This record gives sequence, C-alpha cells and structure tokens, in this order.
Amino acid sequence: MSHTKFHLGYFTKFGKPAWALDSQKAIGSNWPDGSYHIELAQKLEAAKLDFILFEDTTVVADKFGGSMELDLKHAIMAPKHDPLPLLPLMAHETSHIGLISTASTTFYQPFVLARLFSTLDSLTGGRVGWNIVTSSEVNAARNIGLDALPSHEERYASADEYVELLVKLWESWEEGSLVADEETGVYVDHTKVHTVDHVGTYYSSRGPLNTLRSPQVRPFLSQAGASARGRNFAAKHAEMVVGLTAGGIDEMKELRADIRARAASFGRNPDDIKVIYLANGLSFTGAGQQLDKATEEQLAAAAFDYTIAMAASTMDIDFAQYDLDGPMDQNMTAGGHTSALEMIKRAGAQGATLRQVFSAGNMGGGLDLTGTPEEIAEKMSAAMDEVGGDGFLFEGGELSAYTEILTDELVPALQRRGVVRTEYGGKTLRENFREF
Repeated sequence: MSHTKFHLGYFTKFGKPAWALDSQKAIGSNWPDGSYHIELAQKLEAAKLDFILFEDTTVVADKFGGSMELDLKHAIMAPKHDPLPLLPLMAHETSHIGLISTASTTFYQPFVLARLFSTLDSLTGGRVGWNIVTSSEVNAARNIGLDALPSHEERYASADEYVELLVKLWESWEEGSLVADEETGVYVDHTKVHTVDHVGTYYSSRGPLNTLRSPQVRPFLSQAGASARGRNFAAKHAEMVVGLTAGGIDEMKELRADIRARAASFGRNPDDIKVIYLANGLSFTGAGQQLDKATEEQLAAAAFDYTIAMAASTMDIDFAQYDLDGPMDQNMTAGGHTSALEMIKRAGAQGATLRQVFSAGNMGGGLDLTGTPEEIAEKMSAAMDEVGGDGFLFEGGELSAYTEILTDELVPALQRRGVVRTEYGGKTLRENFREF
C-alpha cells in the first residue's frame, strides 16, 4: 500500500533551550553565540527535515499577574535574540535545510523587511522563508512607540497590502537584470529595474529595491492564522499554513479542505499551499531519565507556569485574575490569539478548569502521538493518509532527549515507510516543498 508523502519541520526559538521543562538545564548553554542552533540545523539536515521554523516575539512577558517574574524565571519568552541574523550562520554550515523566521508586518517598514529578506535569500542560497505575523502583544507595540495595537481586523487588512507591496518590491528587478558584461562595462541593465510607485490605504513606496534579484525572488511564505480572517490571509498569500492537531483528524481535514478551497477562490492552485500540523503532545514512551518524585513535581509546576505565562502574553489575557481551579469564565476575551482562546473556552464548557487546561499534557488533545518511535511513525503516516497531507511540525527545543530520538529513531521509521524524504531534490526551500 502506498502512503501519502509529507513534509517535516522543526519549530523553535533563538533562546535558551531545556530550562523550564528539563532537569538537564545545561543543555544549549552556548545558545547566545548561535552554536547550539548551528549544531541543531546540522543534525536536522542529516535527518533530511524540510525546514526549521523560528517563532519570535519582542517582549518580556508580564501579562500574567502584571509581573515579569514567571517569564524570566523560566526563560519562556525572554531572553530571546533576533533569529534573522542567525539564519545565514546556520546556512553557512548546512547545504539544504530550509530556514524560516517570523517577522511582524506591524513592526517593520515594508521596504526595510523586503530588503532584509531579499538579502537573507541571497545569503542562504534561496533557503529562507518568512513566517508572517501581525503581532498580538500590546507591550511589543509600546516597545516601538505605539500606544496600542490596531484591531485584529485592521492588522490583517494592512498585512494584505503589506505583502502585496513586498511582492512588488521583490519583483522590481527582472530576471536577467544582472549583466556583469566586462566588454560593455554594464553591471546591471537599467531597463530591467523598475520603480513600484505604490500608493495604498496603509502604505506607500516608490521602489525599486536596491538589492539584487535573489535566488527565490521572494522568500518562501508561511502563516499560522487560525481565525476566519487569518485563514483568508493565508489562502491568499502563504505557501505553508501551520495548523494544530488538537482537534483530531476531523478538524485537521476541515482546516486543509477549507484552506485549499479559499486558495482556489483566490485563483491559486491549491497544491501550491501546504498545511503543516503542529505535532501537539508528541511523547516518546520510555524516553528520558528516570526522575525522582520531587523533580517530577518541580518540572510539572514549571510546565504549568510556562504554559499559562506564554498563553497570557500571546492572547493578551491576565489569567491570574480568574479562579484557576473553579468553573471557567466564558466571558473571557482575547486581544491576541482569538482562536486559541475559543479552544480553551470549549474545554471549559466541558468542565475543565484553567489549571487543568494549562497543565502538562492537557494542551495537546486530539491526535494521539504517544508511543514508541515506530508506533508514532505509524500513527503519523495513518493520519496523513486520512487527512490527505501535508506534514508535521515538531515543537522542539525544550527537552534534551527529544531531538535525538526524533532524528535518530522517529524520522528513520518514517523514512522506512516511504512517507518522508530521504534526500533533498531541490536547491531552494520552495523547490523542495513543491517536490510532493
């Protein structure tokens, strides 16, 4: 029986790995100079993963209880360095793996970001991707001098125009514009470089870029919006959409079918957009150290702090104001990730408390990805057969035993089934994604 072939990615941050959730806290202590992530990229490339995706935020989280304590104590959202300068360092020590970084349409001027990603695409030989976010943390806006964030709807409306402008800028240098003709003395053919003269509702830009046309021209575009507005945005612009497995097979199928239908409505080929599912709750049975009860309890408490502090910041809700052990308040509203809050409130309507929802092991739900590497490989393969594609995103960077088992046991088990790549077929990230 032939199986659906799918892609694999690894989700991480340019920050301290293995602190709050691991007893081996020295793992990755050299992260600030990039060494840890360069070695990580080499290991993931050896396993033939398609890409590494960096999330990014620009705040020290203090939404929970109005204090920065939990964030800094557990190294949750801070300290965190900017991943964009890290990408070419990783590219220099690897040859094929894709390198995707988050950057916000709210916090960068369009020309600046277009020029930056064009440069990164050249530095990485066409292996760079942009994970598009509109940002949801109020303090991130305040960090750059804004009093508040625009509304959810307006952030997406301006992001639509933002991406359209960036595409114009990336394409302002035609194919063949670089001549480098020693006989005529012409380096760039000026007839193939054009202004964009964009004047829109939110942005204006004369153009052109002053960077060379890069290997991919535009970076590979990724997006993770789950709301109806976010899905529309993704279907219009993205080449990869990150979804959740939390709702199980039915919700995974619904998301993929919906994104593909929306993409077709925008005149796109649905096969040009891949839906990659975050492998929530992936757990290898029998893996890791045997811990004493006190250490297990300490790690469980840290995991709860970690999860609720991050959720408070990304959803812009101070969960400390609610009874964590009582019936969940169904009137909670989110300034940030609205779809995530709706998932939490649904669990509350079924009797779950906030403490139960945010405790370790209870945020995954849906698809069961526990077992031995062989068992998980079978579950992942079966899930993709039923959903139709297009892959999984491993949430790494926290547990010291996790990555080694992932690359040395789980991925080989998937490769033996013929469902993931054993070699890279293309030179660029986009080419590798369009192989299957």
